Amino acid sequence: MPPMSVKRSPQPMKPGEKMMFIVAGAFVVLAFLGFIAMLFIQSKDDKPMFEMKTHFQLSETGQRGSEGFRLNGCTTCHRALRNGTNMGRTAELDGIGSRRTETWLEAFLGDPEKYYRAATVDHGPTPKRADYVAELDVATRHDIAVFLSELKSDQGSSTAAAPPEGRSDFIDSMVKTWAPASWKEKYTDIRDKPVQDGYATAQPAEKE
Repeated sequence: MPPMSVKRSPQPMKPGEKMMFIVAGAFVVLAFLGFIAMLFIQSKDDKPMFEMKTHFQLSETGQRGSEGFRLNGCTTCHRALRNGTNMGRTAELDGIGSRRTETWLEAFLGDPEKYYRAATVDHGPTPKRADYVAELDVATRHDIAVFLSELKSDQGSSTAAAPPEGRSDFIDSMVKTWAPASWKEKYTDIRDKPVQDGYATAQPAEKE
């Protein structure tokens, strides 16, 4: 006969394991209570909890573009007018009008990978998910491009092309302390660079 298996009783938790579960449980409870408190405060306060850094003032064409943007399912992957899906920075389109021009946006919608200068995730030739965008009629693409170009962001916000106005003593002191001298000779401060093609980028300084 095969030997009978002996049923072992569960081992009691060690003091350290108990403490770990107690601490983890406390964090979960505090997070839940904090979330409930945030919702309560937000419902009682008529001011927005977070400062809005994007704005828009749509023209008649922009209004048509907003409707085309919605009817063609763009909000499935993108967020605009603070509505839709937010799956990352490229999906967030509020403020894109401060980074890209209407001309660039319209050209991108017609031939995405050529104007993006790289392979795209969803926009592009079949079988990409948003391959239909390039097949939209020219008028619809134009309206959507105008709509997107009118989604602006405040200077210095995370979605803005230009950095904040003025100087920062803290940043200047950090650069002075930690940036190698070779960097100062090779690169121009991004705050001194003009916005080109929708972006303010630090390019190598021009040699005299």
